[in-house]
Amino acid sequence: MSILFSGRAAGASSKKIPALQRWLMFWVQHLRQCIGSLGELWRTPLASLMTIAVLGVSLTLPTTLHLLVKNVQSISGSFTQSAEISFFLTEEASQTQIQTLVTMLSADPEVAQVQFISKADAMAEFQQVSGFGQALQLLDENPLPNVILVLPRHTQPQAAEQLRRRIEQERIVDFGKLDIAWLERLDAILLLMRQAVLAIALLLLTAVLLIIGNTIRLSIINKKEEIEVMKLVGATDAFIQRPFLYTGVWFGVFGGLLAFLVVELMVWWLEGAIGQITELYHSSFTLMTMSFAEFLTLLLVSVLLGLAGSYISVSRHIQAIEPSGP
Repeated sequence: MSILFSGRAAGASSKKIPALQRWLMFWVQHLRQCIGSLGELWRTPLASLMTIAVLGVSLTLPTTLHLLVKNVQSISGSFTQSAEISFFLTEEASQTQIQTLVTMLSADPEVAQVQFISKADAMAEFQQVSGFGQALQLLDENPLPNVILVLPRHTQPQAAEQLRRRIEQERIVDFGKLDIAWLERLDAILLLMRQAVLAIALLLLTAVLLIIGNTIRLSIINKKEEIEVMKLVGATDAFIQRPFLYTGVWFGVFGGLLAFLVVELMVWWLEGAIGQITELYHSSFTLMTMSFAEFLTLLLVSVLLGLAGSYISVSRHIQAIEPSGP
Protein backbone atom coordinates (compact mmCIF):
# COMPACT_ATOMS: atom_id res chain seq x y z
CA MET A 1 0.00 0.00 0.00
CA SER A 2 1.43 3.37 -1.00
CA ILE A 3 1.88 6.32 1.36
CA LEU A 4 -0.65 8.36 -0.58
CA PHE A 5 -3.24 5.62 -0.30
CA SER A 6 -2.53 5.22 3.44
CA GLY A 7 -3.23 8.90 4.00
CA ARG A 8 -6.45 8.68 2.08
CA ALA A 9 -7.47 5.58 3.98
CA ALA A 10 -6.78 7.33 7.29
CA GLY A 11 -8.80 10.36 6.23
CA ALA A 12 -11.61 8.22 4.95
CA SER A 13 -11.81 6.20 8.15
CA SER A 14 -13.08 9.27 10.01
CA LYS A 15 -16.22 9.24 7.87
CA LYS A 16 -18.27 6.09 8.07
CA ILE A 17 -20.21 5.29 4.91
CA PRO A 18 -23.56 3.52 5.43
CA ALA A 19 -23.63 -0.16 4.51
CA LEU A 20 -26.36 0.30 1.88
CA GLN A 21 -24.40 3.06 0.19
CA ARG A 22 -21.24 0.94 0.18
CA TRP A 23 -23.17 -1.94 -1.35
CA LEU A 24 -24.62 0.28 -4.07
CA MET A 25 -21.23 1.84 -4.78
CA PHE A 26 -19.70 -1.62 -5.09
CA TRP A 27 -22.13 -2.68 -7.81
CA VAL A 28 -22.01 0.68 -9.56
CA GLN A 29 -18.23 0.39 -9.68
CA HIS A 30 -18.49 -3.12 -11.16
CA LEU A 31 -20.99 -1.91 -13.76
CA ARG A 32 -18.74 0.98 -14.78
CA GLN A 33 -15.74 -1.33 -15.15
CA CYS A 34 -17.81 -3.85 -17.10
CA ILE A 35 -18.99 -1.21 -19.58
CA GLY A 36 -15.51 0.32 -19.69
CA SER A 37 -13.98 -3.05 -20.64
CA LEU A 38 -16.49 -3.30 -23.49
CA GLY A 39 -15.30 0.10 -24.65
CA GLU A 40 -11.72 -1.18 -24.65
CA LEU A 41 -12.76 -3.89 -27.12
CA TRP A 42 -14.35 -1.23 -29.31
CA ARG A 43 -11.18 0.86 -29.30
CA THR A 44 -9.15 -2.08 -30.68
CA PRO A 45 -11.64 -3.63 -33.12
CA LEU A 46 -9.23 -5.63 -35.27
CA ALA A 47 -7.44 -7.39 -32.41
CA SER A 48 -10.72 -7.97 -30.58
CA LEU A 49 -12.42 -9.45 -33.65
CA MET A 50 -9.50 -11.79 -34.26
CA THR A 51 -9.62 -13.08 -30.68
CA ILE A 52 -13.42 -13.48 -30.83
CA ALA A 53 -13.13 -15.29 -34.18
CA VAL A 54 -10.53 -17.72 -32.82
CA LEU A 55 -12.68 -18.41 -29.77
CA GLY A 56 -15.83 -18.89 -31.87
CA VAL A 57 -14.18 -21.20 -34.39
CA SER A 58 -12.57 -23.23 -31.61
CA LEU A 59 -15.97 -23.79 -30.01
CA THR A 60 -17.67 -24.50 -33.35
CA LEU A 61 -15.88 -27.82 -34.00
CA PRO A 62 -16.78 -29.62 -30.73
CA THR A 63 -20.30 -28.18 -30.89
CA THR A 64 -20.74 -29.48 -34.43
CA LEU A 65 -19.42 -32.91 -33.43
CA HIS A 66 -21.83 -32.92 -30.48
CA LEU A 67 -24.73 -32.27 -32.85
CA LEU A 68 -23.44 -35.04 -35.12
CA VAL A 69 -23.51 -37.55 -32.25
CA LYS A 70 -26.94 -36.26 -31.24
CA ASN A 71 -28.35 -36.81 -34.72
CA VAL A 72 -26.75 -40.26 -35.02
CA GLN A 73 -28.37 -41.23 -31.72
CA SER A 74 -31.67 -39.95 -33.06
CA ILE A 75 -31.30 -42.07 -36.19
CA SER A 76 -30.37 -45.15 -34.17
CA GLY A 77 -33.39 -44.54 -31.97
CA SER A 78 -35.65 -44.71 -35.04
CA PHE A 79 -34.19 -48.16 -35.82
CA THR A 80 -35.24 -49.72 -32.53
CA GLN A 81 -37.58 -52.08 -34.35
CA SER A 82 -34.48 -53.77 -35.75
CA ALA A 83 -33.69 -54.81 -32.19
CA GLU A 84 -36.77 -57.03 -32.05
CA ILE A 85 -36.28 -60.59 -30.88
CA SER A 86 -38.14 -63.20 -32.92
CA PHE A 87 -39.31 -66.22 -30.90
CA PHE A 88 -40.43 -69.18 -33.01
CA LEU A 89 -43.00 -71.34 -31.24
CA THR A 90 -43.28 -75.10 -31.30
CA GLU A 91 -45.94 -76.86 -33.38
CA GLU A 92 -47.56 -78.27 -30.22
CA ALA A 93 -48.25 -74.82 -28.73
CA SER A 94 -51.97 -74.25 -28.24
CA GLN A 95 -53.74 -70.91 -28.55
CA THR A 96 -54.27 -70.80 -24.79
CA GLN A 97 -50.57 -71.31 -24.11
CA ILE A 98 -49.64 -68.70 -26.71
CA GLN A 99 -52.05 -66.14 -25.26
CA THR A 100 -50.73 -66.83 -21.75
CA LEU A 101 -47.15 -66.26 -22.91
CA VAL A 102 -48.09 -63.03 -24.72
CA THR A 103 -49.84 -61.73 -21.59
CA MET A 104 -46.85 -62.64 -19.41
CA LEU A 105 -44.40 -60.90 -21.76
CA SER A 106 -46.61 -57.78 -21.95
CA ALA A 107 -46.35 -57.47 -18.17
CA ASP A 108 -42.58 -57.97 -18.18
CA PRO A 109 -40.82 -54.70 -17.15
CA GLU A 110 -37.93 -55.43 -19.53
CA VAL A 111 -40.24 -55.75 -22.54
CA ALA A 112 -41.43 -52.63 -24.37
CA GLN A 113 -43.70 -54.22 -26.96
CA VAL A 114 -45.06 -57.69 -27.82
CA GLN A 115 -46.63 -58.76 -31.11
CA PHE A 116 -47.97 -62.19 -32.00
CA ILE A 117 -47.92 -63.25 -35.67
CA SER A 118 -49.83 -66.43 -36.43
CA LYS A 119 -48.68 -68.80 -39.14
CA ALA A 120 -51.70 -67.81 -41.25
CA ASP A 121 -50.87 -64.11 -41.04
CA ALA A 122 -47.22 -64.84 -41.79
CA MET A 123 -48.17 -66.85 -44.88
CA ALA A 124 -50.51 -64.10 -46.13
CA GLU A 125 -47.79 -61.48 -45.72
CA PHE A 126 -45.23 -63.73 -47.40
CA GLN A 127 -47.53 -64.24 -50.38
CA GLN A 128 -47.86 -60.48 -50.86
CA VAL A 129 -44.17 -59.73 -50.46
CA SER A 130 -42.64 -62.67 -52.34
CA GLY A 131 -44.88 -62.64 -55.40
CA PHE A 132 -45.28 -66.44 -55.28
CA GLY A 133 -48.92 -66.33 -54.23
CA GLN A 134 -50.22 -68.91 -56.68
CA ALA A 135 -47.30 -71.29 -56.11
CA LEU A 136 -47.71 -71.14 -52.33
CA GLN A 137 -51.38 -72.12 -52.62
CA LEU A 138 -50.27 -75.51 -53.93
CA LEU A 139 -48.69 -76.39 -50.57
CA ASP A 140 -50.52 -79.02 -48.57
CA GLU A 141 -49.89 -77.27 -45.25
CA ASN A 142 -48.47 -74.02 -43.95
CA PRO A 143 -44.76 -74.58 -43.16
CA LEU A 144 -44.34 -71.29 -41.32
CA PRO A 145 -44.36 -71.32 -37.48
CA ASN A 146 -46.16 -69.05 -35.06
CA VAL A 147 -43.91 -66.17 -34.05
CA ILE A 148 -43.84 -63.74 -31.14
CA LEU A 149 -41.93 -60.49 -31.74
CA VAL A 150 -40.52 -58.91 -28.57
CA LEU A 151 -39.06 -55.40 -28.48
CA PRO A 152 -36.71 -55.01 -25.49
CA ARG A 153 -37.09 -51.90 -23.39
CA HIS A 154 -33.29 -51.66 -23.21
CA THR A 155 -31.67 -52.15 -26.63
CA GLN A 156 -28.14 -52.54 -25.27
CA PRO A 157 -26.62 -55.74 -26.66
CA GLN A 158 -26.06 -57.44 -23.30
CA ALA A 159 -29.56 -56.65 -22.00
CA ALA A 160 -31.20 -57.84 -25.24
CA GLU A 161 -29.20 -61.07 -25.23
CA GLN A 162 -30.10 -61.80 -21.59
CA LEU A 163 -33.77 -61.24 -22.37
CA ARG A 164 -33.55 -63.62 -25.36
CA ARG A 165 -31.98 -66.37 -23.26
CA ARG A 166 -34.56 -66.00 -20.50
CA ILE A 167 -37.62 -66.13 -22.76
CA GLU A 168 -36.10 -68.94 -24.82
CA GLN A 169 -36.42 -71.19 -21.76
CA GLU A 170 -40.23 -71.13 -22.01
CA ARG A 171 -41.67 -74.52 -22.86
CA ILE A 172 -43.57 -73.53 -26.01
CA VAL A 173 -40.62 -71.50 -27.42
CA ASP A 174 -38.55 -73.42 -29.94
CA PHE A 175 -35.75 -70.85 -30.27
CA GLY A 176 -35.21 -67.10 -30.39
CA LYS A 177 -33.30 -65.06 -32.92
CA LEU A 178 -31.62 -61.72 -32.31
CA ASP A 179 -29.29 -59.97 -34.72
CA ILE A 180 -27.06 -58.44 -32.07
CA ALA A 181 -23.99 -57.71 -34.17
CA TRP A 182 -25.30 -54.43 -35.56
CA LEU A 183 -26.22 -53.26 -32.05
CA GLU A 184 -22.69 -53.89 -30.84
CA ARG A 185 -21.21 -52.07 -33.83
CA LEU A 186 -23.53 -49.10 -33.34
CA ASP A 187 -22.74 -48.84 -29.63
CA ALA A 188 -19.01 -49.02 -30.40
CA ILE A 189 -19.28 -46.30 -33.05
CA LEU A 190 -21.27 -44.01 -30.75
CA LEU A 191 -18.80 -44.55 -27.91
CA LEU A 192 -15.90 -43.75 -30.23
CA MET A 193 -17.64 -40.59 -31.42
CA ARG A 194 -18.31 -39.42 -27.87
CA GLN A 195 -14.70 -39.98 -26.85
CA ALA A 196 -13.47 -38.18 -29.99
CA VAL A 197 -15.72 -35.22 -29.24
CA LEU A 198 -14.43 -35.09 -25.66
CA ALA A 199 -10.77 -35.29 -26.70
CA ILE A 200 -11.12 -32.65 -29.41
CA ALA A 201 -13.09 -30.38 -27.08
CA LEU A 202 -10.43 -30.60 -24.36
CA LEU A 203 -7.66 -29.77 -26.82
CA LEU A 204 -9.50 -26.83 -28.34
CA LEU A 205 -10.65 -25.47 -24.98
CA THR A 206 -7.06 -25.59 -23.74
CA ALA A 207 -6.02 -23.65 -26.83
CA VAL A 208 -8.75 -21.09 -26.12
CA LEU A 209 -7.45 -20.61 -22.57
CA LEU A 210 -3.95 -19.98 -23.87
CA ILE A 211 -5.12 -17.57 -26.57
CA ILE A 212 -7.27 -15.49 -24.23
CA GLY A 213 -4.56 -15.53 -21.58
CA ASN A 214 -1.99 -14.31 -24.07
CA THR A 215 -4.35 -11.58 -25.35
CA ILE A 216 -4.94 -10.30 -21.82
CA ARG A 217 -1.22 -10.48 -21.09
CA LEU A 218 -0.45 -8.26 -24.08
CA SER A 219 -3.13 -5.82 -22.94
CA ILE A 220 -1.57 -5.71 -19.47
CA ILE A 221 1.88 -5.07 -20.95
CA ASN A 222 0.52 -2.23 -23.07
CA LYS A 223 -1.01 -0.62 -19.98
CA LYS A 224 1.92 -1.22 -17.67
CA GLU A 225 2.58 2.48 -17.06
CA GLU A 226 -1.09 3.14 -16.40
CA ILE A 227 -1.18 0.27 -13.89
CA GLU A 228 1.89 1.65 -12.11
CA VAL A 229 0.24 5.06 -11.79
CA MET A 230 -2.95 3.45 -10.44
CA LYS A 231 -0.94 1.57 -7.82
CA LEU A 232 0.83 4.80 -6.86
CA VAL A 233 -2.48 6.47 -6.05
CA GLY A 234 -3.59 3.49 -3.96
CA ALA A 235 -5.54 1.23 -6.33
CA THR A 236 -5.62 -2.37 -5.20
CA ASP A 237 -4.78 -5.35 -7.39
CA ALA A 238 -8.41 -6.46 -7.31
CA PHE A 239 -9.58 -3.07 -8.61
CA ILE A 240 -7.03 -3.16 -11.44
CA GLN A 241 -7.81 -6.78 -12.34
CA ARG A 242 -11.56 -6.33 -12.78
CA PRO A 243 -11.54 -4.60 -16.21
CA PHE A 244 -9.29 -7.33 -17.60
CA LEU A 245 -11.54 -10.02 -16.15
CA TYR A 246 -14.57 -8.38 -17.69
CA THR A 247 -12.70 -8.25 -20.99
CA GLY A 248 -12.31 -12.03 -20.84
CA VAL A 249 -16.02 -12.36 -20.07
CA TRP A 250 -16.92 -10.23 -23.11
CA PHE A 251 -14.62 -12.35 -25.26
CA GLY A 252 -16.50 -15.41 -24.03
CA VAL A 253 -19.94 -13.90 -24.68
CA PHE A 254 -19.17 -12.83 -28.24
CA GLY A 255 -17.20 -16.01 -29.00
CA GLY A 256 -20.09 -18.20 -27.82
CA LEU A 257 -22.61 -16.23 -29.88
CA LEU A 258 -20.36 -16.51 -32.93
CA ALA A 259 -20.04 -20.29 -32.47
CA PHE A 260 -23.82 -20.61 -32.17
CA LEU A 261 -24.42 -18.61 -35.36
CA VAL A 262 -21.83 -20.62 -37.31
CA VAL A 263 -23.33 -23.94 -36.20
CA GLU A 264 -26.85 -22.82 -37.07
CA LEU A 265 -25.71 -21.66 -40.51
CA MET A 266 -24.02 -25.02 -41.11
CA VAL A 267 -27.17 -26.91 -40.13
CA TRP A 268 -29.29 -24.68 -42.39
CA TRP A 269 -26.87 -25.24 -45.27
CA LEU A 270 -26.85 -29.03 -44.85
CA GLU A 271 -30.62 -29.38 -44.55
CA GLY A 272 -31.05 -28.97 -48.31
CA ALA A 273 -28.60 -31.74 -49.18
CA ILE A 274 -30.04 -34.07 -46.54
CA GLY A 275 -33.55 -33.36 -47.81
CA GLN A 276 -32.57 -34.51 -51.29
CA ILE A 277 -31.07 -37.74 -49.94
CA THR A 278 -34.13 -38.55 -47.82
CA GLU A 279 -36.41 -37.97 -50.83
CA LEU A 280 -34.44 -40.54 -52.81
CA TYR A 281 -35.01 -43.10 -50.05
CA HIS A 282 -38.66 -42.02 -49.55
CA SER A 283 -38.07 -41.20 -45.91
CA SER A 284 -38.20 -38.12 -43.75
CA PHE A 285 -35.39 -36.92 -41.56
CA THR A 286 -34.74 -33.47 -40.11
CA LEU A 287 -31.45 -32.40 -38.62
CA MET A 288 -31.68 -31.70 -34.91
CA THR A 289 -30.39 -28.27 -34.00
CA MET A 290 -29.21 -26.92 -30.67
CA SER A 291 -31.80 -26.71 -27.96
CA PHE A 292 -32.12 -23.66 -25.73
CA ALA A 293 -30.43 -25.52 -22.88
CA GLU A 294 -27.52 -26.48 -25.16
CA PHE A 295 -27.22 -22.87 -26.31
CA LEU A 296 -27.03 -21.68 -22.70
CA THR A 297 -24.46 -24.39 -21.95
CA LEU A 298 -22.34 -23.28 -24.91
CA LEU A 299 -22.54 -19.65 -23.81
CA LEU A 300 -21.71 -20.54 -20.20
CA VAL A 301 -18.70 -22.64 -21.23
CA SER A 302 -17.47 -19.82 -23.48
CA VAL A 303 -17.83 -17.22 -20.71
CA LEU A 304 -16.08 -19.47 -18.19
CA LEU A 305 -13.23 -20.03 -20.63
CA GLY A 306 -12.85 -16.29 -21.17
CA LEU A 307 -12.95 -15.61 -17.45
CA ALA A 308 -10.51 -18.43 -16.63
CA GLY A 309 -8.05 -17.39 -19.34
CA SER A 310 -8.08 -13.77 -18.22
CA TYR A 311 -7.81 -14.71 -14.53
CA ILE A 312 -4.76 -16.88 -15.17
CA SER A 313 -3.07 -13.96 -16.92
CA VAL A 314 -3.98 -11.15 -14.53
CA SER A 315 -3.19 -13.14 -11.39
CA ARG A 316 0.39 -13.53 -12.58
CA HIS A 317 1.23 -10.27 -14.33
CA ILE A 318 -0.62 -7.54 -12.42
CA GLN A 319 0.86 -8.58 -9.09
CA ALA A 320 4.28 -8.52 -10.68
CA ILE A 321 3.93 -4.88 -11.74
CA GLU A 322 5.08 -2.53 -9.00
CA PRO A 323 5.78 1.20 -9.26
CA SER A 324 9.49 1.88 -9.70
CA GLY A 325 11.20 4.13 -7.21
CA PRO A 326 12.36 7.71 -8.03
